[in-house]
Amino acid sequence: MHKFIILTGLSAVLLTPCKSEKLTESEKSNVSSPAPEIAESIIKKTMDPIELLSTHLSLTPSNQINLSEQKFAKTPLTENQAEKATQMILASRLTTLRMQRKQEFEEKVVKHGSKTMRYEFKTYGDVPKGGHSLYISMHGGGGAPARVNDQQWRNQIKLYRPKEGIYVAPRAPTNTWNLWHQSHIDPMFDQLIADFITFKQINPNRVYIMGYSAGGDGTYQLAPRMADRWAGAAMMAGHPGDAKTWNLRNLAFIIQCGGKDHAYDRAKLCAKWGKKLDQLAKQDPGGYSHKSIIYPKYGHWMNLECKLAVPWMAKHTRNPWPKKLHWYQDNVTQTRFHWLSNRQPKPKQLITAEVRENTITLNNPTAAIEHSTSMRVGDFTPIGMITLRLSDKLLDLNKVIIVKNNSGKVMLEKKVQRNIRSIYESILTRPDHTSVSTATVTIKF
Repeated sequence: MHKFIILTGLSAVLLTPCKSEKLTESEKSNVSSPAPEIAESIIKKTMDPIELLSTHLSLTPSNQINLSEQKFAKTPLTENQAEKATQMILASRLTTLRMQRKQEFEEKVVKHGSKTMRYEFKTYGDVPKGGHSLYISMHGGGGAPARVNDQQWRNQIKLYRPKEGIYVAPRAPTNTWNLWHQSHIDPMFDQLIADFITFKQINPNRVYIMGYSAGGDGTYQLAPRMADRWAGAAMMAGHPGDAKTWNLRNLAFIIQCGGKDHAYDRAKLCAKWGKKLDQLAKQDPGGYSHKSIIYPKYGHWMNLECKLAVPWMAKHTRNPWPKKLHWYQDNVTQTRFHWLSNRQPKPKQLITAEVRENTITLNNPTAAIEHSTSMRVGDFTPIGMITLRLSDKLLDLNKVIIVKNNSGKVMLEKKVQRNIRSIYESILTRPDHTSVSTATVTIKF
């Protein structure tokens, strides 16, 4: 005889079917109106949160109540339990995504709101341990008729050939000058990455972004905005616009431009960015890995010498748990960046976070103001709260964690517990097993 636990809100009811697998009238009554004392008794007997999670995930989606609301989802976990919960929740999430996005993936499109982004992809080399790399390559064009951007897209599909990896060339959803850095692109690229994790099992720590001309404009903007998604970024013949460098600390970034590419001061600005990254790397040892090449004899077209960006990026792998990071909110904001989360992001917010052993230091803009001589402390937007997304990959969750501000004031000193809720919410936003947070704590400034 099998026993099943049906989770209902913060309570549960035990069902014990008879041999005919039909419920008695008494059992049916208990299902529709579970007695509180029975539910509490079951919870006390079934204290293992992993067993309760297994039961919850075995239910059909229509019978599953939001996992975040379950009482057992807040129960403290051991490191081993957290790893088991991660595997179970991730498997469930990927199953759901395969059902939800199967048609879109087969049609090679990504949809967001009223926008649709088509793409083509090619696979190169054997699958390495950990999965294929993923290269997202953005075409040029921009403010031009659709036929012009279509031609640029067709060119981009065959422009570069990685030795190993899946090379994806998306077609921009619009034909505007800023076709690659409008606000709909960020969630579309998030979904594109999730789709290739789901259907092609790509390595989430080997995802690269690159672009030529208007696609280079997009790289300048999206590389820092989504820096925690990329292992490397390659900008070819683009214009930086108002892009900022803070978020590039843990991202390998390569700049290439023709020395005679004078339109919009591209060559001049590329050289300026190269020097700026030189300075930042010198000031911050261990950060700002980069390469900058200006080709004196070329104009806007570099005769494909820029293809060296692909093997250069391939040498780099993303670290999803960097010990130090800068997070600047651009005009298009993000709610998650490496091991930080901001549920109410606003443009021009800046925070620097650093881990040393089990102490986290959170700095205000004055600690990173050297990145820009044109911005003063008053130009930044205050941050009210920040959530720390924690893992044993970042620090030791078996010990007390100390959080300080840049003046040395202790903002938090306690042991933070791993729990299913944190794992579930992490995977719900990204099906990326390497960046799953197993505990969270919110700090108020």
